[in-house]
Order: sequence, then C-alpha cells, then structure tokens
Amino acid sequence: MGNHAVSWGVLRSRAQVIAAYPITPQTQIVEELSEMCADGDLDATFIKVESEHSAMACCIGAAQAGARTFTATSAQGLALMHELLHWASGARLPIVMTDVNRAMAPGWSIWADQLDSLAQRDTGWMQMYCESNQEVFDLTVCSYKIAEQLDLPIMVVYDAFLLSHTSEVVDITDQGPIDDFLPPRQAELKLDPGKPYAFGSLVMPEYYYEMRYKLQEAMERAGGVIDSVLEEWAERFGRKYGQVEGYKLDDADIVLVTSGTTTSTTKYMVNQYRERGEKVGILKMRTLRPFPVERVRKELAGRKRVLVIDKNMSPGLGGVWAQELRAATAHIPDVPPIQCYIAGLGGRDIRPETVRDVIEHGKTQESLEKEYHWIQLKN
Repeated sequence: MGNHAVSWGVLRSRAQVIAAYPITPQTQIVEELSEMCADGDLDATFIKVESEHSAMACCIGAAQAGARTFTATSAQGLALMHELLHWASGARLPIVMTDVNRAMAPGWSIWADQLDSLAQRDTGWMQMYCESNQEVFDLTVCSYKIAEQLDLPIMVVYDAFLLSHTSEVVDITDQGPIDDFLPPRQAELKLDPGKPYAFGSLVMPEYYYEMRYKLQEAMERAGGVIDSVLEEWAERFGRKYGQVEGYKLDDADIVLVTSGTTTSTTKYMVNQYRERGEKVGILKMRTLRPFPVERVRKELAGRKRVLVIDKNMSPGLGGVWAQELRAATAHIPDVPPIQCYIAGLGGRDIRPETVRDVIEHGKTQESLEKEYHWIQLKN
C-alpha cells in the first residue's frame, strides 16, 4: 500500500525521530513505523503526541538538535499544523512530512482532493506529488537528501485511498545502496550544550528582511538540487523522475496538465485519442514548490490548447494548479490561454469519461471565456 511504501521509505532513510498522531487516511504510516521501532528494525525515537500541532513541534525540536525527523498527516491535521509549518521553514529545518491528500471539511470527508496541501503553498515548504506507490517510496528517500542539502522542509503528497490503501508492486531498495545514496545528516548549526547557540529569538526589522531573502534564495536553488538528486537516483536505481514529465507531449497540440493519480487515468484517455489520430498529450506536474517556471514555459509554448485538471478549488478564483500556470506563463505570447477544469473534489471519481469531457470542451475554447469550468456537476 502507498502508506506502507512511506513507512519503508522512512525506514530505509534511517529517520531518528518520528512524531505520530493518527488521522485517516494516513494512520497506517505511523502504525507501521511504530511496529518497526518496537521490533528494533528502525532505531528511532517514536513520540506519541496529542495533536498534529504537537507532532510538528516535536519534529522542529528534534531537527533543531540535528536529528533526521518524520511525521505524517492529512486534511484538518495539516491545517492544525499551519502555524508551525512557518516555524519549520523559517528555521531552515529539513523535516520530511507525508501529506495524504484528503478533502477539507465541512462537509466532513475522508476522501481525496488536493486542497489541504495546496493551501500550504506559501509556508516555505517544498512539495512533490506522486502518481504511484513506487514514486511514494522513492520520493520519500529522495526528499531527505533534497531537504538536507537545502535546509528546507518538504512534503511528499499523494491521494487518499487511490494510493494510500491500494496495493501495488513496489521495489523496496536494499539498505546498503540507500545508505550510499543518503548518508547520515550532518547539521551545521544545532542545539549543542558544548557549543551554545540561541534559536527562534525575536528578530528586529533590520535582520528579518534578509532572513526572508535567504529563504527565497534557497527555494530558487531548490529546483537544481531536486533535479540533481533525482538524476542521481535514476543513475543508481534506474527509476527516473522530474519536476515535470511529459507523456506523448512532443507533438501534442492539446496538452492536459495533471498531477497525482489523475495522470494515470488521463494517460488511458490520451491513448484513445492518439489511436484516432488526435495529437493530445500530458504535462504531469510533480513539484508545486519550487514551481518549475522555465520548464512549464518551455513545454507549453506553441500549443493550441492547455487544459488543466484541478482536483481542488480555491473559492473565489478557481483551481490552484491553473492559477500557478497562469502566473508562470503570463506575458509569454506563444502560450495559449490556460483553461481550468475542476474535477474529483471530495473523492469524486475522475474516470476516463471525465477526461474525455475535459478534452471535448477544451477543443471548443478559443479564449479564456471563464476562469474555470465544473466537470460532471450534478444538477
């Protein structure tokens, strides 16, 4: 299952402190890790806390002391962490966290859409979205190397139930090769009685501004670090990933922009259109932060249609991925209008016919007549 793929990724990464608070649909992650710690397979301190806010607080303290840390959450739990997400990024702590995408309440839901993680896009955390359980395992390990090179926290994000509770064949790489790929964390500045420092103190205006500059500068470097780490992973283990990935994209006139498990269903429908001779392709988004601006501009330039399937909704403006793409391609003359299609909220199935409706509607749109369109809305 996707949840257990995370647990094995954390095990192979030799996390040292795990802060655990259960929330459906991520509970199995920390349950499996608790058994790994109890059985002695993972030499880590397992902290059972009373809330997600406390879970992140524990990770912040442990990371500040130089430990490799992990926690997992979902939906309202991630929202409860929001305050401390800023503390983690502002303190430049390389915490790795899994968010299993779950719709935000109310109405109360345990099923998947992406708004919980997308709502955290301005907290200074890197975010990577997974399509398969193999990606979940691989990117969990890679995230530690990325985060520790940049001193920035990172979320590994995937869909509730579509991956979290679904079983697939996953290659769990042996410990030795991963140890070679991911050495122990070496924190340059940490809590140490022998070398006392003060952390988290009041910052006056003459210094705060530069702290934000350095945080942004690190995020600007993050794209290159992510590329480098993912390339090294591909060289060592044969599984290649990128910040964006194309599927039948080279000659595509119509480009569907997807993320997460929506991509798999969309691939099926793209194959159907290709068999009919229609040039349809996919641009799969993996990283939300840092946003791969130059790659997006390059891949979307010269296309006839760009159709974004957004499994989320920012009330008052529309889908978040579409907003990000519009901002990235603003004033780029050869990128067509970014059409946004809202689908899959609250776990509503995105089926092949859903993708078909997006394509057929998008083929009729010459300009940006509406900010977004609802697909298969019940009357």
